[in-house]
Amino acid sequence: MRVFVTGASGHLGSAVVPELLEAGHQVVGLARSDTSAAALTAAGARVHRGDLDDPDGLAAAAAAADGVVHLAFKHDAMFAGDFAGAVAADLRALDALGDALAGTGKPLVATSGTVLFASAGLRGALTETDVLDAGPRIEAENAVVALAERGVRSSVVRLTPTVHSSLDHNGFIPTFISIARSKGVSAYVGDGANRWPAVHTLDAARLYRLALESAPAGSRLHAVGDEGVPFRKIAEGIGHGLNLPVVGIAPAEADAHFGFLSAHAQADNPASSTLTRDLLGWTPVQPGLVDDLGQGHYFDTDTTAAR
Repeated sequence: MRVFVTGASGHLGSAVVPELLEAGHQVVGLARSDTSAAALTAAGARVHRGDLDDPDGLAAAAAAADGVVHLAFKHDAMFAGDFAGAVAADLRALDALGDALAGTGKPLVATSGTVLFASAGLRGALTETDVLDAGPRIEAENAVVALAERGVRSSVVRLTPTVHSSLDHNGFIPTFISIARSKGVSAYVGDGANRWPAVHTLDAARLYRLALESAPAGSRLHAVGDEGVPFRKIAEGIGHGLNLPVVGIAPAEADAHFGFLSAHAQADNPASSTLTRDLLGWTPVQPGLVDDLGQGHYFDTDTTAAR
């Protein structure tokens, strides 16, 4: 299968592209810079130059492919405070990809997140059957699922707040490590019992391949390895890795300590992947988050420098 992959040189893309190539697929990766293009070429993929602000280019690349994996998101804009702009760009890109694939029966695998549902107030363990009518990135998720009615074998992979591995240099865990370094303590809020689901990058990459190859149209899938790691355990892993004290702080102190990540540090987002495992035969085999923190790679100062 000739697969067009957006976000192909990013954290997750750097695992998805080899996963697809090793399974015998051809990969055409979206690259917006010479550096990204060189990395894709070195990995054995072909390059399509462009970005999420080029809907015509996205549509042309999708039309020329046998399937699409959409990983790209404007994380730089999001972390600069323009989350709404990043969300809008993602939806425009998906509209272009969907229009190009409509009526073909080809697969489109897109990306969403479990933490969106915690932000919306959902209580209890999130399952693949839980849906929301609206919300940031939710419109994109629902639009992808709706493409099943237009002749696209569409599916959405909901990622956990942290997709962890030695490939993760800019996600939540490296950012929390940077905060701990700057504050001199690794903190959790309250009793730290709020739970984060997690998945290893390589396990997530395999799920994207399985979704591309066989997910039924309109599927919602969960890339969940750990169903719910207490945030206190995450803070303890960071404290151990940095040789820093681990402390609980009051909710009133969270904004000052964690900044824009305050709400995330307090989110309770347990999630199940039982239906996904049964549907696609997917079983996570890589280390869980706590074990991965114990391997030490997150504490290399070259990969955990502050943004």
